[in-house]
Amino acid sequence: MTEKTTPLFSFGIVADPQYADAEPRPDMGRYYAESPKKLGEAIDAFNREELAFVVTLGDIIDRGFENFDAILGVYEQLRHPSVMLPGNHDFAVAAEHLSAIHSRLGMASPWHDFTIGEIRFVVLDGNEVSLFAPPPGDPRRTLAQERLKHLQEVGAINAQDWNASLSDEQFEWLRTVLQNADAAGEQVVILCHYPVYPNNAHNMWDAPRIVDLLDVHPSVVAWFSGHNHEGNYGVLGNTHFVNFKGMVDTPDQNTFAIADVFADRIVIRGFGREDDRVLEHLRHNAALL
Repeated sequence: MTEKTTPLFSFGIVADPQYADAEPRPDMGRYYAESPKKLGEAIDAFNREELAFVVTLGDIIDRGFENFDAILGVYEQLRHPSVMLPGNHDFAVAAEHLSAIHSRLGMASPWHDFTIGEIRFVVLDGNEVSLFAPPPGDPRRTLAQERLKHLQEVGAINAQDWNASLSDEQFEWLRTVLQNADAAGEQVVILCHYPVYPNNAHNMWDAPRIVDLLDVHPSVVAWFSGHNHEGNYGVLGNTHFVNFKGMVDTPDQNTFAIADVFADRIVIRGFGREDDRVLEHLRHNAALL
């Protein structure tokens, strides 16, 4: 097999298991207690493949710190490294547990990056400035109130209290990472719970400044997110924006994906309700013309 048909590496993707030991909400399409079974099926599929890691794009639980035990226990069957990042529902816990969420998910840092070959993965904490993740009294909650109020005043569709934003510190860290990736000739895949494009009610509050930042950094080939359970897709400049569908939705239909990384593209193999996609690296292909 040639490099055209053999990926450099592959990784698994899960979005929004959102487990809770709770009755379903058919009106919202949420079947919380079915997620361990669905996740187990996904892990069985992942374990049949050679994967570099499996990422879960947030909302591991729906609510209640005690619910982490059951859903994280399912991951013990995974034979690959697990990369987790929290979503808004992961902070729907008692205040005394807020500071423990990242460590409960095995995260050494709320935001960080790592490389596999010439691909740099950037893990963002999209919850940092929000009405739910910082502890009570934290100035980031006050900043969140100000940001949400401004969006409400201008009638933004993402002016929702279940959305969030980056701190200026994290935003500047992201800028530096992308500058370094550009200089090194790396390709960047960003992993975040929240989408930023196309325009949608689920997008981060500061999506415009993030999209503007990505647009001037040719290294960024993809932004992978969850949060919007219906899923979404768009492309802007060099970047593909893929919003993966929520596992918690539907009583018995699963959804997850495997991404095969090639030098000139990322091929997404969707399982269940998730779509297949081919994400061509636009900068790479333009250079070949």
